[in-house]
Amino acid sequence: MIKKLLILIAALFLPPNFVEAEQTVTAVQSFNVRPYEQALKGFESVSRAKIHSIILSENRGVDIVSRIRQVRPDMVLAVGIGALSSVSKLQHLPIVYLMIPNPRPNTSSSQNITGVSMNVAPDTQLNIFQKALPDVNAIGVLYDPVKTGLFLDQAMRISTGKNIRLIAEKIDHPRNVSAAINRMKGRIDAVWMLPDVTVITPETIEIMLLFSFENHIPVLTFSEKYVELGALMSIGIDAFDMGRQAGEMANQILKGSDVSTIQNAYARKAVISINLKIAEKLSIRLNKDVIRDANTIQ
Repeated sequence: MIKKLLILIAALFLPPNFVEAEQTVTAVQSFNVRPYEQALKGFESVSRAKIHSIILSENRGVDIVSRIRQVRPDMVLAVGIGALSSVSKLQHLPIVYLMIPNPRPNTSSSQNITGVSMNVAPDTQLNIFQKALPDVNAIGVLYDPVKTGLFLDQAMRISTGKNIRLIAEKIDHPRNVSAAINRMKGRIDAVWMLPDVTVITPETIEIMLLFSFENHIPVLTFSEKYVELGALMSIGIDAFDMGRQAGEMANQILKGSDVSTIQNAYARKAVISINLKIAEKLSIRLNKDVIRDANTIQ
């Protein structure tokens, strides 16, 4: 009874950090841009920790690793590929990442890093394609095995159980995109554009869209900005919800879960955008239920 009374007195009269130390997270952000800010806000909306932010683009020349070690946070949040690259040497701190399309090169050998990929899961995307485009059976994909090979391997395995064939061409340099996509002519019903920096450049985007218009073959992509340029449809992410997803992971780690037991995840919320003008121009039949739930561009 006396022990319980002493605990109650401590909780009422002693400073909060005396009873339970406040946990801290250092959020390292590559740039101060709206999607990254939205992701961070999503993280903050579920996190119980005190968050201190560092913007890399505003701290050029600063040794970020040394600065973090001085602060001694309980965890690091890396928002963007530049942020993850800058903190990946911190092997004794849990790291959760966000807003990174293909995190594997930076995380494959690290037991202290987990997070949310800036990709919607391949099975989710294929299900949406199949529902939205009932006439599409064969989909062409250009990819660099180093960048998006793991994602495509998963998509290939999943597609065998669906009425979809993926026809893939390996790309090791952007200059090979034109020849590769033209080899697919007559063999595919759509082109699936992955967030692969070897494949995607301003020049190759133009090549793919020209191929689409000339052959009435729609381009399916990962960002609404390409739908505005002439792709038919995109399956993108909700940055705020992705931040919440990472925040839920972080809460588990800060409660004591080992980072290695928390699997890297794909973004759980898909945001669909459709260019109805392109659908009409290419004579593409679309499922009306998918159109109703999508962002539409006229």
